[in-house]
Amino acid sequence: MPQEPIGLLVAVVRRRMKQTVGALVREFDLSPQQFWMLVAIARDEGSSLGEVAERLRMDAPTACRVVATLVRRKLVHSGADPADRRRSRVVLTPSGRATADRLLPIAGEVRAAVEAGLTAAERAALVAGLQKVIANLDAYRVGRAGESAAKTG
Repeated sequence: MPQEPIGLLVAVVRRRMKQTVGALVREFDLSPQQFWMLVAIARDEGSSLGEVAERLRMDAPTACRVVATLVRRKLVHSGADPADRRRSRVVLTPSGRATADRLLPIAGEVRAAVEAGLTAAERAALVAGLQKVIANLDAYRVGRAGESAAKTG
């Protein structure tokens, strides 16, 4: 049997995570991205939007859209950092805190299910391998962008 392509497996994992989380948080009327953003804010409340986006490996425009939706739903408050007006800090509203308190155990269960049966060495190898794949794709994308610029320039 031929080896399965890594990209295919990563895509399947992403879909399964999205489907699993989507089903678990349906009653909260949250998307998987909103769920993970709310969990991240709850775990490190008062962080800047950029810091939360970085921890979630989410690009800034997507993070802004997700937080804007949570703000409209009155689950999160986003305001300027008094020490640096260019930076936006995100905090939970009382309603957001109550929701997050119910979501945090779900996040823990999902993370545990993902890692179930992995030894510490397997987990470390998987994390290192995935980080390398991400770095490879980032380098490839930058290289391709440079090639495109050279062709059109």
